[in-house]
Amino acid sequence: MSLEEARQKIDAIDQQLIHLLNERAEMVHKIGEIKKKDGLDIYVPGREEKLLRKLCELNTAQNGKLTEKAIRAIFREIMSAALALENSLKIAYLGPAGSWTHQVAINKFGNSVSYVAEASTEGVFARVAAQETDYGVLPIEHSTEGAVHHTLDRLVDSPLQIYAEILWKVETVVMSKTDAAQVTVIFGHPQMLAQCRPWLARCFPAARLVESASASLAATHAETEPGAAALGTPLGAELHALKVLAASPGEHTSRARFIILGRRSGAPTGHDNTMLMVHARDRVGALLEVLQIFARRNVNVRQIENRPVPGDCEGVQARFFLEVSGHHEEAPIQESLADLAALGSTVKVLGSYPAPGWIEER
Repeated sequence: MSLEEARQKIDAIDQQLIHLLNERAEMVHKIGEIKKKDGLDIYVPGREEKLLRKLCELNTAQNGKLTEKAIRAIFREIMSAALALENSLKIAYLGPAGSWTHQVAINKFGNSVSYVAEASTEGVFARVAAQETDYGVLPIEHSTEGAVHHTLDRLVDSPLQIYAEILWKVETVVMSKTDAAQVTVIFGHPQMLAQCRPWLARCFPAARLVESASASLAATHAETEPGAAALGTPLGAELHALKVLAASPGEHTSRARFIILGRRSGAPTGHDNTMLMVHARDRVGALLEVLQIFARRNVNVRQIENRPVPGDCEGVQARFFLEVSGHHEEAPIQESLADLAALGSTVKVLGSYPAPGWIEER
């Protein structure tokens, strides 16, 4: 086959793809009309993950050349375009533009929906609560820094709930307008610098490391100052028109968890997690009593966080955040919650959401 013949064949395939994509969009539109009529959510994370997993299995069965990461990225954009057609989905995220949360939001919802940057966690909650955005994206845990307590504490005082969860592989990049050999100073957020310091000392031994209030400000330095580079996200490099000079190696990557904040929990999928706040009297064996209740009901407690209770100056109250396996509508969790109430504990469901089966990455 000649080059021209190969190009003609690709053109023919592209024509088929455009036809099929529009045909798919028409079917999505019909499904959207049914959902609106029945008062159902347009975005359903459990259904999305099930579809992506099925597509990846089909690709494997056909010995496709595309990787699972590629299949997910392609169809995420197809689904993003469909969501934008239905109701102009709008997502609030903890900003500024180019932040990790912005990167994660785009990776999850695609480039076709609208995004709103918020400078604070409270701002994201306020946007979703006022129905100015459909969902919010916030960090909730980092593998090296631990839980993001501000997000957890805000969930306690809000009627909003965790709608979905995102596992994210954190990869930091060095970006600049200049070449690597000409970099004399690297700006970065203190946490980023601390995590990447050994790697930076090896790859950029002559560069000074200077702390910045944010990754966005660091990128601004790299954009405007000769010989300057910045630590940040690949998206930050794109937004500031900077070249990616290096990416953190495997031993310097980490994992983070983000939540999609919604006005209610998702429906059970059969493979869910639930976040709970348990408020009990601080006494010997208090946590053990809570854990025993879940153990008797055969409910797996996946994670525990302990937080002080606001206004409890004498320290007589205890507040635990528990992530358990299962959906809060399922009998074992319902029975556990009733047992906790009988024990005198106050319990709040902070959300049930599909258990993530895939670590997202850029």
